Amino acid sequence: MPAARRSPMCPRSSASLLLWILVGLSEVERTGSQQGIPLSVVKLWASAFGGEIKSISAKYSGSQLLQKELWAITAPRPGTNSSSESTASVKVNSRMNPKTSAACLWEESLAARGNPRKHGESVQTAFRKRLQGQNQGPPCTEKYKEFVKSVRVEEIDGVKLVKNLAVKMEEVFRKKAEATRRLVEAAEEAHRQHEENPELQYEYFNAVLINEVDEMGNNVELGGEFLLEPNDHFNNLSVNLSLSVVQVPTNMYNKDPDIVNGVYWSEALNKVFVDNFERDPTLIWQYFGSAKGFFRQYPGVKWHPDEHGVIGFDCRNRKWYIQAATSPKDVIILVDVSGSMKGLRLTIARQTVSSILDTLGDDDFFNIIAYNQEIHYVEPCLNGTLVRADRTNKDHFREHLDKLFAKGIGLLGEALAEAFTILNDFNRTGRGSVCSQAIMLVTDGATEMYDDVFEKYNWPERKVRIFPYLIGRESAFADNLKWMACANKGYFSQISTLADVQENVMRYLHVMSRPKVIDHEHDTVWTEAYVDSAMKEKSGPSLSTTVAMPVFSTKNETKNQGILLGVVGTDIPLQELMKLIPKHMLGIHGYAFAITNNGYILTHPDLRPLYQDGKKRRKPNYSSVDLSEVEWEDKDDILRNAMVNRKTGTFSMEVKKTVDRGRRVLKMHNDYYYTDIKGTPFSVGVALSRGHGKYFFRGNVSVDAGLRDLEQPDVALADEWTYCNTEEQHEHRHLSQIQAIKMFMTGRRPHLKCDRELIQEVLFDAVVTAPLEAYWTGLALNKSENSDKGVEIAFLGTRTGLSRTNLFVSADHLSNQDFLTAEDKEGVFNADHFPLWYKRAAEQVPGTFVYSIPISTALGNKSVVLASTAIQLLDDRKSPIVAAVGIQMKLEFFQRKFWTACRQCTALDGKCSISCDSEDVNCYLIDNNGFILVTEEQSQTGLFFGEVEGAVMNKLLQMGSFKRSETQHS
Repeated sequence: MPAARRSPMCPRSSASLLLWILVGLSEVERTGSQQGIPLSVVKLWASAFGGEIKSISAKYSGSQLLQKELWAITAPRPGTNSSSESTASVKVNSRMNPKTSAACLWEESLAARGNPRKHGESVQTAFRKRLQGQNQGPPCTEKYKEFVKSVRVEEIDGVKLVKNLAVKMEEVFRKKAEATRRLVEAAEEAHRQHEENPELQYEYFNAVLINEVDEMGNNVELGGEFLLEPNDHFNNLSVNLSLSVVQVPTNMYNKDPDIVNGVYWSEALNKVFVDNFERDPTLIWQYFGSAKGFFRQYPGVKWHPDEHGVIGFDCRNRKWYIQAATSPKDVIILVDVSGSMKGLRLTIARQTVSSILDTLGDDDFFNIIAYNQEIHYVEPCLNGTLVRADRTNKDHFREHLDKLFAKGIGLLGEALAEAFTILNDFNRTGRGSVCSQAIMLVTDGATEMYDDVFEKYNWPERKVRIFPYLIGRESAFADNLKWMACANKGYFSQISTLADVQENVMRYLHVMSRPKVIDHEHDTVWTEAYVDSAMKEKSGPSLSTTVAMPVFSTKNETKNQGILLGVVGTDIPLQELMKLIPKHMLGIHGYAFAITNNGYILTHPDLRPLYQDGKKRRKPNYSSVDLSEVEWEDKDDILRNAMVNRKTGTFSMEVKKTVDRGRRVLKMHNDYYYTDIKGTPFSVGVALSRGHGKYFFRGNVSVDAGLRDLEQPDVALADEWTYCNTEEQHEHRHLSQIQAIKMFMTGRRPHLKCDRELIQEVLFDAVVTAPLEAYWTGLALNKSENSDKGVEIAFLGTRTGLSRTNLFVSADHLSNQDFLTAEDKEGVFNADHFPLWYKRAAEQVPGTFVYSIPISTALGNKSVVLASTAIQLLDDRKSPIVAAVGIQMKLEFFQRKFWTACRQCTALDGKCSISCDSEDVNCYLIDNNGFILVTEEQSQTGLFFGEVEGAVMNKLLQMGSFKRSETQHS
């Protein structure tokens, strides 16, 4: 950490002092000074402050105690070869070193330890009870004979790891697909038995009108009393687990006979919805989207219109509906911009094109051509080809639609010829749909039938369907357009007003789906990741994927007409997939990820919120984030292409990962392992960082000892890690993870699905780290220690997501109350990452502390300093990192220690000629990433040093004290 006087390169400075102290604050790496400032003074400051702050950090964190405990376990027994392979099993009777008296005291208080601290009982009272009961049990050495700890270090088999993960994910997807298939069967049977009745009157629960009353207090029509109760499985939304509700788009009539009949026969799905949920309690939303426009959703939930009283949701526009209803398609949209299209007609035409784009998904390809007497590609850079219909491309083309203006005459023949040529050429490339192609013609009329064009390009195979949309009320040229549609296996629609657009555009989907319907291809489709705003969590909207299947008419009289009834689907929160990831096997920097067959991310740590200038920002379109955007070091797309092609293999590259809201960069070498997920279009990958990230150790202790230590009051497990799956059975949902572990390991709940391997490791960690509670409590009870309350918290985290904390001050006196809470996302074990203080400590030499100021985005809180260090299993560079420990201290306490140290000097008379108190000296203490920890200007605390002293920072870069690290901003 440097302390710096302003450099001569800065306009206001007159002298310069530059000091670089290694992380750990123990020696000087770089020094620079002008004549008159002795180097010995700089070294003295470094030694005084570094030695004291490291001593405080080590003492209060208990790092040396924990490291000794681990090395005692792994030390070779007398007579064994100390240079044995790291993969060999090491078993010892874990007798405590006499120096670790606090740990021995912990074990000797056997009677008290058997019972956790009672609710409301202070740490101090509990500790005194242990002291009083310490002679009731056997001596410490005899106690440790009760069980034997064994440790075995293994290199992680990445290929085996990713294949096992793929099998688990396949099982989750299979269960969701089976639930969806049961809905298909029930829907088709219910429709087959239903007789259409134009006069049918039927009261159903309308999602908008339920529980609404009129001025007289009576339930409104299609409303009625509908029981809703908050449910934590649905993020505390008020739902009805017995019934579904029906949503009808605002622009449709609630009592339209087609809708009423569809709602009536689809009531049969209620029983299947409930049965599916009972079979698989991890299910969330199940639904049926009707081709008529209504949407049946389970569980029942109330819908709320926007401020204009409108609900714009139309299920037929949703990606899951479109993908299930139609096959991938190549589409050319021709827009007439001749003079007759001026005014309202051009406005309607733009809206029609935009609605057509809404019906295209990531598996489709398209282009838009405007024509009058000439052909104009809406995006000139993409003439003569098709582009993928992802959201980014569609939004780009929408922006260009506003630039269209009408003039001249319309030469439709040339535009048709251009469209056929593009589709034919694109078809030859083997890209796109290959077999499903269409031309959408948006015009106010056609003066002829252009049969010569069709005969040249499309007959007799008629591979390209024509869908004319006649804009305006006039029908003078309607016959020609109708003929074009019929002669080319398409469909004619007339759009007179803006209100007509959406419903008329939708009709082409029924035609495009006919081949699939006639062949009864119940293809299972899966969507990319998207934001489920209904399941919004505290951290923001959650991500989901949907599995969907089409529903066809199976009535004998309509079986060969290819009638699509709609699409059924169910959502899968990606959080459920993340629970399958064996985080304890991936190491501190390792992670798992999955992508679609288009290369888009399904789940990846970098798909979470990104940070720019310390502020959270979200990618606008989660569904169109390509793997190459986050694994950007893969310049040749080797990893991406292999996974898109559903291969199994390995890949390796050096990467840079940003942490601490994008402020810091970690460099590492990752090995990637990947394979496909059977029965889905997805592939899964695992990234392991080389070094300690490639090694794992298995520890073993008795179940009784492990459970006893796991239940201690200072122990917590990672909220987003799954030790036992308490979601699969309704009766297990009330259990905490620790309660579930105890019931599983004692055989009281044999049907619980738990990760026995992970549990065994967390029990080991609980036993090995148990001495720290007694050690910390002893410090807290010693009145002579920490008298100024400068150290507030001691904390520990292990590779299994177990954490321990000890408060040296009362909770309401903490300077930063967010630390180690759910509000501190980067400071706790999360679904896809280890805490920041754990990650940074792991990249330093074990025993060396790393310091930082955690920045609270909510409050701008800069009141504390964190110090943390890593604990290794073995004194070896390949040793796994077992844990990280640390402390939270007051920033004022930390800074006071620095200022005190910088007032020392080597003068015999004790009178210092220069110190940080000197008016012409500005002192800074900066961390290993260049962020200011100590400065006289409090407003500069936490800032990047280069923002404050740019010239000095450049000098540090030139001297090699820092290196500039460039990362890609998505």
